[in-house]
Amino acid sequence: MAKSFYRYLLRFRHGHQEDPVARFANGAHEDHSFPKGSADYEELSGYLELNGDYLESMVVFDELWEQFLHEA
Repeated sequence: MAKSFYRYLLRFRHGHQEDPVARFANGAHEDHSFPKGSADYEELSGYLELNGDYLESMVVFDELWEQFLHEA
């Protein structure tokens, strides 16, 4: 079974509060509707565009997505 993006994202939860990646990870963790089992870019980016007010920029997501693909 493929690893979900959410599980990958959780590794960044306890970073510095100034770090946009850590804020994204903490926000996703607190978002009970986040698609936790997904590894689909379209599903995740669509969700975040509509519901990811804790994500300061989609660039943060896109950069993490690229890392996720390289590490998965």
